[in-house]
Amino acid sequence: MTSAASLMSGQTPLAVRMRPVSLDEVAGQQHLLRAGSPIVALADPQAKAPGAVSIILWGPPGTGKTTLAQAIARSSGRRFVELSAITAGVKDVREVMQDAITQRDLYGQTTILFLDEIHRFTKAQQDALLPGVENGWVILIAATTENPSFSVISPLLSRSLLLTLQPLTDDDIGVLVDRATTDARGLADAVRLADDARAALIRLASGDARRALTGLEAAAAVALSKAEGAEDAIAEVTDEDVSQAVDRALLRYDRQGDEHYDVISAFIKSIRGSDPDAAVHYLARMIEAGEDPRFIARRLVISAAEDIGLADPQALTIANAAADAVAFIGMPEGRIPLAEATIYLATTAKSNAAYTAINQAIADVRAGGFGRVPIHLRDAHYAGAKRLGHGKGYRYPHDSEVGILPQQYLPDELDGRRYYEPKNLGAERDVSARLERIRRILGDR
Repeated sequence: MTSAASLMSGQTPLAVRMRPVSLDEVAGQQHLLRAGSPIVALADPQAKAPGAVSIILWGPPGTGKTTLAQAIARSSGRRFVELSAITAGVKDVREVMQDAITQRDLYGQTTILFLDEIHRFTKAQQDALLPGVENGWVILIAATTENPSFSVISPLLSRSLLLTLQPLTDDDIGVLVDRATTDARGLADAVRLADDARAALIRLASGDARRALTGLEAAAAVALSKAEGAEDAIAEVTDEDVSQAVDRALLRYDRQGDEHYDVISAFIKSIRGSDPDAAVHYLARMIEAGEDPRFIARRLVISAAEDIGLADPQALTIANAAADAVAFIGMPEGRIPLAEATIYLATTAKSNAAYTAINQAIADVRAGGFGRVPIHLRDAHYAGAKRLGHGKGYRYPHDSEVGILPQQYLPDELDGRRYYEPKNLGAERDVSARLERIRRILGDR
């Protein structure tokens, strides 16, 4: 039996050991790896126009920015220099540039400079990169988790290609976990991964490959420690091992199964029922289970329109703002605007009158209850319309002091039909009083 100590001690982290040695091993980001793409061209040692374009890789943590850069380094055969914006300064950048010029002039060798976390560089530090990028002394591959439009200076952006990485899918994470379990660079089949443990690791990763492999390594150590001394079977990693390793409870939550629908249902019903504490609880469960925050944001927008409506027109604006914020800043900070919107929607006045109105109107239309548009409302701007009587008798509301003139707007078949019945709640209380006056002017139609 392979012990935990012999498997884990004195080694670099599993996530580092399992970095792909070529682009063929990269999981996900296939939209950036098509034939002829800038990344593929950089990785090709036979490319006739090597490194003409510098690139900026923008994406969430654990999506493969460093992996792509190192895969290029291993495949291209070009000189590769790596700097981190956390520790490097202007002096380090200038030294790299000078060395790159020397390598080019003496040996005809192209230098690739990988700069991680470029958003941490000041404007002056980023300015130091410009001569090298502009003159082709180096091919810059820069990585950032923040929007480059705000964190990278414009001259550097204009001289580089911006490539956006997407969060890894569950299938992508599954491929990486399976490979790390069996590959000689990884756990080398020292453990067997139970299906529920595999699902837990994928769920907890939330699209972050590094998090998945770190969790796998820790869970494998737990399983091997439990199996120490046993010789009859390979240690099996269970979901309990994963829970113990990552020091957090495993939520029974499947993004495609019953828990997904049950929790989102409870979330929306808690908002509708004006219970902010319950709503925030279910929000936390979804976040911790790795639910797509965009899905949560979409449900908030729907809730604002369906359950709150005109009782508080600001609710839809706040829900949309939360959705925009999540798309802009991502997670984990995105949890904050999601929580703000959730609490606002749960505590504000509620009305489903607009939701009911459109449903009833659609039901009438589907049942054939639509009729002809009244002739005085028909378009009268094209040739021959007046001969047909279109627009005749139309009363222009702005000619009235109150901006309303009595006339029929619904087709004859639906004249007098009411769809919208505002409730005496929140801002809709004022709408109700105003609508009553409007309907009296219109002749209670």
